[in-house]
Amino acid sequence: MTRHAFLITIDTEGDNLWRNHRTITTENTHFLPRFQALCERYGFKPTWLTNYEMASDPAFVEFGNDVIARKQGEIGMHLHAWNSPPEAPLTDDDWRWQPFLIEYPDTVLRDKVRYMTDLLEDKFQTKMLSHRAGRWAFDERYAAILTELGYQVDCSVTPRVNWSFTRGAPEGKGGTDYTHFPHKPYFIDPQDISRSGTSSLLEIPMSIQYKYSPFMNTVKQGLYRLRGKQKSPAVHWLRPSGGNLADMQRVVEMSLAEGQDYTEFMLHSSEFMPDGSPTFKNARDIEQLYEDLEALFAWLAPRFVGQTLAEYHDSFRQRCSLR
Repeated sequence: MTRHAFLITIDTEGDNLWRNHRTITTENTHFLPRFQALCERYGFKPTWLTNYEMASDPAFVEFGNDVIARKQGEIGMHLHAWNSPPEAPLTDDDWRWQPFLIEYPDTVLRDKVRYMTDLLEDKFQTKMLSHRAGRWAFDERYAAILTELGYQVDCSVTPRVNWSFTRGAPEGKGGTDYTHFPHKPYFIDPQDISRSGTSSLLEIPMSIQYKYSPFMNTVKQGLYRLRGKQKSPAVHWLRPSGGNLADMQRVVEMSLAEGQDYTEFMLHSSEFMPDGSPTFKNARDIEQLYEDLEALFAWLAPRFVGQTLAEYHDSFRQRCSLR
């Protein structure tokens, strides 16, 4: 039986950034070994997509270097534009508005990506190959810089999700609309990141499925418009939210039915810590999270093999060369 790839992506960032907009702490570092141990027990390999404050935390650097040394995971890059050096204010208060990196001028975008890449490669003594954009905002300029710096994988695309209704800079146009982007991996077109092309950068879209049927989505979107609201259609992610095991399993089954050879899971590092996020507020919530993770991993293990994003890139490229 062919085993598909299970890709675990963790946005590795400060504590409860949904709430903490002025002072960022990184206590969630101390809660990550439990999840890493769970992954290893099932043969799965997380990709820790790491941002500035976590790369500056000695405890996380020690943790990440151990994961790399034992070949049990990967460190990748994740960038929050508003607090990642070099500082270049875009609004009257970037910490409040949290602008998307793609809203900054070309030179600032380039400088921030290069700085984060250099910082991570210095801290972890390994080439950065994988990336996810902060707040899921990605465009052709961003892709070009990643390609220039030798990245092999991006995983910022969230199929079926429209982030243009989510604001960054107050006068901006919102985030990226991924509604009609591919839901299967593809080497991007440098001129249009929504199309397959000749770039060396592999896009690995998140595993996301519509919550409702096409008919119901049409009805609900019509009702939103009548009420003067703009809202992306409801979706399920392969992402724990507390007691949603059945929904996550449904996303996996629907993705396989579409012909996928992988499924991509995500969570934030702070969600492994009590009160590190709005979702998991206390120790009981964390235990519920781990109950769901244990059940999900046990269900996946017979059919899936763990890979980091870079490992999946290598196997995908090899398969393409054999076609």
